[in-house]
Amino acid sequence: MRNLALLGLRATLGGYLAAHGAQKLFGSFGGYGLEGTGAFFANLGLTPGKEMAAVAGATELGGGVLTALGLADPLGPVAIAGTMAAASTTHLPKGPFAANGGFELPLTNLAAALALAAVGPGRIRLGGRLSAPMSVLVTLTAVGASAYAASRVIAAQQKPAELPAAPDVDLAAAEAEVGTQLDDLLDEG
Repeated sequence: MRNLALLGLRATLGGYLAAHGAQKLFGSFGGYGLEGTGAFFANLGLTPGKEMAAVAGATELGGGVLTALGLADPLGPVAIAGTMAAASTTHLPKGPFAANGGFELPLTNLAAALALAAVGPGRIRLGGRLSAPMSVLVTLTAVGASAYAASRVIAAQQKPAELPAAPDVDLAAAEAEVGTQLDDLLDEG
């Protein structure tokens, strides 16, 4: 039963994350493709946007496929965990619930990916595990990349909004206009 449960979790998490990556990369399943996702990423502070969108999309697509199939474990779940940690950061200002645009879904995906990375894929899988040194290297790389992306997002979120430029105003003309209007009001009263 445990192995069937792990297969179900892997298939669900991996399948959805692979599809999510395809949305970013190719515009599949109603996604915005690299151009649209890249513009969104740049707005979040993840620049250059298109390149960062390509990395995120490839990580989600590849991590999702590896997770669903149980190949090269724990590479897939670790890749998913890394992208979901960064994604959670982008949704942080909107609170914990998805209904408000919050971090509920990426945090849930992160928790599921970490659980799979910790317990393994189970016996129903297509491939073996990475060696212990390779697993450590993969994990450290994912942590570093996630920390970098999250720091870029947090820095962009804390950057003060740019104020619009003040319009060019001829103060002498404005002063004269106000004086004329004031004189007219005084004459009427």
